[in-house]
Amino acid sequence: MQVQLTNRQQHILWATVRHYIATAEPVGSKALIEEYDLGVSSATIRNVMGVLEKSGLLYQPHTSAGRVPSDSGYRIYVDRLITPSETLAKEVELALQKRLHWEDWSLEALLQGAAQILATLSGCISLITMPQSNTALLRHLQLVQIETGRIMLIVVTDNYETHSRLMDVSPTREETKLDAEVIDRELQIVSNFLNTHLRGQSLLELGNLDWSQLNQEFQRYGEFLKNSVAELSRKKLAPSATNIMVRGVAEVLRQPEFSQLQQVQTIIHLLEEEQEQLGRLIFEEPEVEDHSKPRVTVRIGTENPLEPMRTCTLITSTYRRGSVPVGSVGVLGPTRLDYEGAIAVVAAAADYLSEAFS
Repeated sequence: MQVQLTNRQQHILWATVRHYIATAEPVGSKALIEEYDLGVSSATIRNVMGVLEKSGLLYQPHTSAGRVPSDSGYRIYVDRLITPSETLAKEVELALQKRLHWEDWSLEALLQGAAQILATLSGCISLITMPQSNTALLRHLQLVQIETGRIMLIVVTDNYETHSRLMDVSPTREETKLDAEVIDRELQIVSNFLNTHLRGQSLLELGNLDWSQLNQEFQRYGEFLKNSVAELSRKKLAPSATNIMVRGVAEVLRQPEFSQLQQVQTIIHLLEEEQEQLGRLIFEEPEVEDHSKPRVTVRIGTENPLEPMRTCTLITSTYRRGSVPVGSVGVLGPTRLDYEGAIAVVAAAADYLSEAFS
């Protein structure tokens, strides 16, 4: 939003948002005078708040009440007026290092533990997706002759998942004269070539192989192999709905924004019935130039595409194995939340998990 604000207007918007986050009560000029050293009179503060209201950054929930930040007001607050809390980021990092034990726990238990720490320190609902299977690294690949004219491609990933594809080969007249041992040796040569070029890559990167490097005599396998690995790289591209770790629901539902039963039912419905859409949204990344560092996405209120989230803020980032995103970390809470802390918590958790997975 391209709203030009003076330094005074920015300062009063900052104080208004900060006070509302702390109290959940509409903010008046008297409260700002008492709580913040703004260096101006109450009348000046009222005038500035009126300008901010006309700009769509504040609004009055009731006549004669104080002002409340709008989604646009929160957006300017997040984009221009705050810096993520370094203190809380360090606290998250220390907590994760101290409480999580990668050597002794299962992956699911580790991510559940991380989700609980995230919920406790942010005061929000924490959401962490399990690593996506298409980001697993290729451990071994083998071509095996099943019978004359039929070949199987077997792919084993670093988490020992196995994928296979059958291929029908129509042999030429010359090839029908080859015995099984010759075909087996040929397939072993191709398998060795593929393992040399693909081992250690993620399934997402399998399409990067230069297929022209295959010797001309092995070209009859090329199209099948190219199509097979492309299909493997697309498998399970979207996060699985059952693989989102959710913690902190009870704490968030105590917030005044969820005091009505209808509001509680809406958020519960989102977490229980719309996890597939939620998973896709959490894993969606912003367009950035440097993919080596975690980037935090903040969606405020009506910026969220899912209707049940229109009164909430979703803050997310991805964790990576090298440069490849493998999962996501996020917190969900009312729009009235501690943005400095929540952004720092999400960024620190994504950074820690990226380091651990790499």
